[in-house]
Amino acid sequence: MTEHEAAHSQYKHKSVLLNESIEVLNIEPAGIYIDGTFGRGGHSQAILEQLGEQGRLIAFDKDPQAIKTAEQKFAADPRFQIVHDSFAELEKHIEQLGLSGSINGILLDLGVSSPQLDDSQRGFSFQQSGPLDMRMNDQQGMTAAQWLNKAGETEIANVLYDYGEERFSRRIARAIVQARAEQPLTDTRQLAEIIKQAHPRWEKKKHPATRSFQGIRIFINNELTDLDSCLQQSYRCLARNGRLEVISFHSLEDRRVKQFFRRMSEGEQLPPDLPVMDETINRKMKLVGKRIKAGKQEMSDNPRARSAVLRVAMKL
Repeated sequence: MTEHEAAHSQYKHKSVLLNESIEVLNIEPAGIYIDGTFGRGGHSQAILEQLGEQGRLIAFDKDPQAIKTAEQKFAADPRFQIVHDSFAELEKHIEQLGLSGSINGILLDLGVSSPQLDDSQRGFSFQQSGPLDMRMNDQQGMTAAQWLNKAGETEIANVLYDYGEERFSRRIARAIVQARAEQPLTDTRQLAEIIKQAHPRWEKKKHPATRSFQGIRIFINNELTDLDSCLQQSYRCLARNGRLEVISFHSLEDRRVKQFFRRMSEGEQLPPDLPVMDETINRKMKLVGKRIKAGKQEMSDNPRARSAVLRVAMKL
């Protein structure tokens, strides 16, 4: 184990809304389930505890560190298998396993895991100095530094605005382009300081670089496009009465999940005065309960749970 891997194993991750998400997944002991975002295995562990000998769990993750954790934790469990890939490739792998249309439940826990944020070498956090990377799979693709050092000012501004919901995106993008002309951007603390200086209005209890870092991370990892793709594929992979549940951590993700569930549960939009049966409207899913938020105790124990929203729908 390298020094970095040893340090990495110290980072703990608390699965948000763990009990609630497992309860509404309605696990059948002999069912087949997917954890689309293995992370550090909190949800996978809880699912396996409820599965019988005939049950099966297939987990996905892009992060090589997550794959190592999965292999260490569950290598001896014949019911478990881990796939090193994005959940945007879900359907391809499920078809290869001959399980399309047979999945009883799919869980997606979006965003960045605590170990990814806490490990300065991954470049997700502005709280500590580290290489400006931000890739969830650090073995492929462009780093945040590579993109920021070559992208045009307008492109940077658009990413900060569209994916970070940063109102002062143009001002920040201008500051980034000016700073990189003097010295290439390589470090998270360096970028955070540039944003901090350029940001005219700091929100209470929020670092001025929060939204910009979110926007860059979402762009670098193609998170929203991958989510849209995975939602469509998840529906096709599910068995009848199979459940899809998604935990999101900011409005961009939650809005996409909410709109997808609404489209699938409302079916085709016909004139309101037309007498039609449910089958005619072609409803594909049914919402299961209302959105679920973390309780006061969990929010107190784990600040990252404050923005979490869990939504669930069932395939008809």
